[in-house]
This record gives sequence, structure tokens and C-alpha cells, in this order.
Amino acid sequence: MDYFKYKYKELYCEDLKVSTLADKFSTPLYIYSLKTIVRHFRVTSEAFGDIPHLICYAAKANSNLAILKTAALCGAGCDVVSIGELKSALKAGIERRKIVFSGVGKTDDEIATAIKANILFICVESLQELETISKISSSIRKNVNIAVRVNPEIDPKTHPYIATGLKKTKFGLSEKETLIAYFLTQKMKYVHPVGISMHIGSQIEYVGPYSEATKKIIDIYRILAENGINLKYIDIGGGWAAHFGKHAQRLPHPENYVRATKRFFKNLPVTVLVEPGRSIVGNAGILVTRVIMSKKTHNKTYCVVDAGMNDFIRPVLYHGLHRIEPVIRQSRKIIKQDVVGPICENSDYFAKNLQLPLMHKGDLLAVFTAGAYGSVMSSNYNSRLRSAEVAVAGDKTILIKKRESYGDLERGQNSAGISISLVKSLET
Repeated sequence: MDYFKYKYKELYCEDLKVSTLADKFSTPLYIYSLKTIVRHFRVTSEAFGDIPHLICYAAKANSNLAILKTAALCGAGCDVVSIGELKSALKAGIERRKIVFSGVGKTDDEIATAIKANILFICVESLQELETISKISSSIRKNVNIAVRVNPEIDPKTHPYIATGLKKTKFGLSEKETLIAYFLTQKMKYVHPVGISMHIGSQIEYVGPYSEATKKIIDIYRILAENGINLKYIDIGGGWAAHFGKHAQRLPHPENYVRATKRFFKNLPVTVLVEPGRSIVGNAGILVTRVIMSKKTHNKTYCVVDAGMNDFIRPVLYHGLHRIEPVIRQSRKIIKQDVVGPICENSDYFAKNLQLPLMHKGDLLAVFTAGAYGSVMSSNYNSRLRSAEVAVAGDKTILIKKRESYGDLERGQNSAGISISLVKSLET
């Protein structure tokens, strides 16, 4: 459920016309419904009932400070994968003891920063990383809580780029290595195991793999308890699907994922952690783009828009089939067309062979379910400026990220050391 609705053939975000926001802030433009985000946090939490739990919002999905602050005010924690995300989470008001640090390639600096920040725990991704954490914590003489990330070797039946729980992926430890890691901590003075973790992928559209993987890590939890290692937290990860495209209605809802796993936690003295990102912010955001032209060739019609793959790369990177509709519905002939951007790549498209009304210059299109992995994966390719972002709360608008300027684009670059004499010297 979201709060993007058509009223009298015009798209609204909560109580505001999307066309009005596009006129005010220009396009391409990301628009987020805060009411949708707040609702998703509430529904996710309610699904657990009386089972102790903590929602650690996955900052990687959308790390805008306004989104993170909304998460904090909803009582959520945060799953971070870099120093940048950690600093943003703290700045937005996420409680330190509600933050977990994940990621397969943490640098020494990131590990030290996480230890000093007194977060809930660091997710250990390898035996080598565990040794590094032990050395760093010993060198600064500071205790650190850890959870080992298990690779349950489960096929989540999602896109291969975002399937992280398979045996062939770079993430986590095998069940055997996991047990070795916990037993090694018994000899580490400053390292304290407090949890166990998993994350099998993203945009998981079936609850079966989720349930199977949860059972596997709980079996490991029980083996550890039998050997005197009593953990407080079981982190079952995220990856819950966001609803987009024609098949959205058949996708699981948060309560479906929780229902498939919560039976395993009855009578266990643990707090369950989940790390939803996409399911929280995915359909809470849209990307609005303005039509530049309708271009016809001998066998194709192209709807050329001012947003490009630099603004939203999901359609080309993951072949994501996002719903695309006119912001203002008009009675025009419906034709098959490709919605494409201005980038100098054949891969610069949002949809192919899409049935849409014939679009005219200046018309607006909305790309739905763009709140996750949209702005955070944008770039300056073709020296294009990154888009502005606005949040809507009822009839209130908040500019949560300004559109970049050309000064922003050039900031940090330096051509002063390049001279004619230098270039001439390179010719010989």
C-alpha cells in the first residue's frame, strides 16, 4: 500500500499534485511519501506481535538523512555497510545500540570506527575479518560485540546480482566455519559474540527460502547454546520484496515474511532483528520525468524523457520492470513505445514495448517504486547533475536534497597542473 493515488485523472502524492511539485522543483525529480514510510515501519513491527524484535532499516536502500531520521523517529535501528552510512545514521538520530555494521569488505578504519561508536554489533563475514576485529579491539583496548554472518546456501530465487545466500557468493561463512568462528572468540579478550546473522538476497518474492534459511541459523544457535555460547540476537536479514510491476499483488507482504519465520522464535530468549530496506522505502518513492519528444522510426516509437540511467539504473542493471504511467491521464491513442533517456548508451531505457498513450513534449511520466536503490545508485555519467529529492507529508513539502549545480559537478577536480609546456613535453 502507498499514498500515490490518481484523483480526477491526475496523480497525487498524499494531498499534493505531482505535477505541481514537478513544476516547482523541475525534473527529473524524486518524490517520497513519508506517510507510506511511517505506515510500512508500523505494519512491519506489528507483524511480530509479542516477539521481541528490532527493525534495522537497511540504509543502503536510501540513505537520505530525512529518510534515516524518519526511521529513527519510528523507533527503528539501522543496518549500515560503510563509515558514510554509519555517520549518516548517527547524525539522523539512530540510537547507537540499534546499529549493526554489515558488509563483506570492511577496512581497518571502518572496523575501528564501528568499535569506537559502541554500536550493537559488527557482522563478521570471514575468519580473517574476525582476526582483524580482535587485533583492532585489542590495540585500542575496547570491547566489541559481534554476530557471525552465516551463508545458509539457500537459493532465494531472485536476480543473480542480488542473491547473496548462495554457496558461490562472496558473503558470509559456511555452517562449519561459523562454528569455528564462535569457538575462536572464546580466546579473544575483547570480542564478545552476542548474535548470529544471515542475509540471503534482495527482492525475495517467495517466503519459502526465507523460512528454510531461518531454520538453519536457529539450528546453529542451538548448537552454540549447548556449548555454552548464549546469543541475545538472531538477525534474519532483509530482502523483502517491494511491490512493483503487473505482478505486484501476488507478492508477499511484511506479515507473510514474519509469519513464515516467527514460529521458530517461540520460547527462545532472543531479540529478532530484521533488515528491511526496499520493502520500507521502495513504493514510497517515485521518479518524475518530463517528455522531451516522441520520436518515430520506421518500426519504433521512442518516448524520450529527461531522466536517464544515471538517475535510475535499476531497469538496465537488474531488468527491473517498473510501472510507468502519465502523471496526468489523457484520452489519447495507446501505442507501444520504448521509454528512453538522453544518455549516449543503448542501455539507457526505462521500459521497452510499453503500452502508453502517445506522449507529447512537456508531458510528465512517473516511474513507480523508485524509492529504493534509485537516488543512492545515481551518478554523474555524461556530466549530468543528480536529481533533487522532495518528501511529502500530507500537504507539506520538504526539499530533502537540492538538485546539484555545475559547481557541485566540478568540485574537487583540478586542472591547474596541466599546462601547454607539460603537454608539449609529452610529445617527445
